[in-house]
Amino acid sequence: MASTSRVTLAEIAAEAGVSLATMSKVLNGRADVAPATRVRLEEHLSRHGYTRRSSSPRSELLELVFHELESSWSMEVIEGVEDVAHAAGLSVVLTVSGDRHAPAPDWIEGVLRRRPAGVVLVFSDIGGPHRDMLRSRGIPFAIVDPAGDPPPDVPSVGSANWSGGLMATRHLIELGHRRIAAITGPEDMMCSLARVDGYRSAMNAAGLPIDPAWIRFGDFHTTGGEACAREILALPDPPTAIFAGSDLQALGTIAAAREVGLSVPDDLSVVGYDDIALSRWMSPQLTTVHQPLKRMGEEATRLVLRMAEGEVPDTLRMDLATHLVVRGSTAAPRSR
Repeated sequence: MASTSRVTLAEIAAEAGVSLATMSKVLNGRADVAPATRVRLEEHLSRHGYTRRSSSPRSELLELVFHELESSWSMEVIEGVEDVAHAAGLSVVLTVSGDRHAPAPDWIEGVLRRRPAGVVLVFSDIGGPHRDMLRSRGIPFAIVDPAGDPPPDVPSVGSANWSGGLMATRHLIELGHRRIAAITGPEDMMCSLARVDGYRSAMNAAGLPIDPAWIRFGDFHTTGGEACAREILALPDPPTAIFAGSDLQALGTIAAAREVGLSVPDDLSVVGYDDIALSRWMSPQLTTVHQPLKRMGEEATRLVLRMAEGEVPDTLRMDLATHLVVRGSTAAPRSR
């Protein structure tokens, strides 16, 4: 185990008043260290910028971490990560942990024991202490970020959410719709806010009013989209089109429309977001914003592998373009 040029692990242990064996246990993710001691020693390692270098062969594993496995969405990210990892001779370990913001606290101990070649995380962020632990062990990481806005020092790959919301709404305006609603995701997620901001920008640029009741924050899932759409369609003067911030929410919106006897797209136009495989098999086929989920997984994995080889990236943030895919769920409005 080598040291940095500034300080050795033995010197950090002496400064912290512990044995080298205890410091090594912390560095290696061993569980037999008291939590308070672990936190204190991690602070010492972080303060000195200590990075572990190992002469052992590179691990043959790449770890991919989700907070949940939504098969219609996550499979595209998984496919992108696996394609790049397998081409590099690595196997992918899939882990489910935490919530949409960050992995659970106990995840870090497991990943330190596994010592993968790198980690790709599908979260909004990863906590500062976890970032420090991964860096001190020489484990590169990157976030696939369709959901949030990580700090500038966190390697991440996202997409152009604002542009996606803008182009979806412009498409509906160009078809002749004037009363257009938006169902975005959770209010505490940056992508939700960016997509609805794109919607607002398109409406404002066209000189169209926005009824506050037309904007709903959902959960990106089918049931949430259905519940929000029911409320919107029950308004005294309901919209003729709805921009849903995910394809699953669009599916729920179509179900809600059918419940009240509306036909899509004759009575209500619906635009989704993501362009998951299911969107091509819905009836009608879904007009949607293509978010390059597979490529986001690919680029995040390439970034991790370059860092694993010692490369310092020119930029830590990459935002990939989105584009509109027009199918059968949108049409010009007609009088009800």
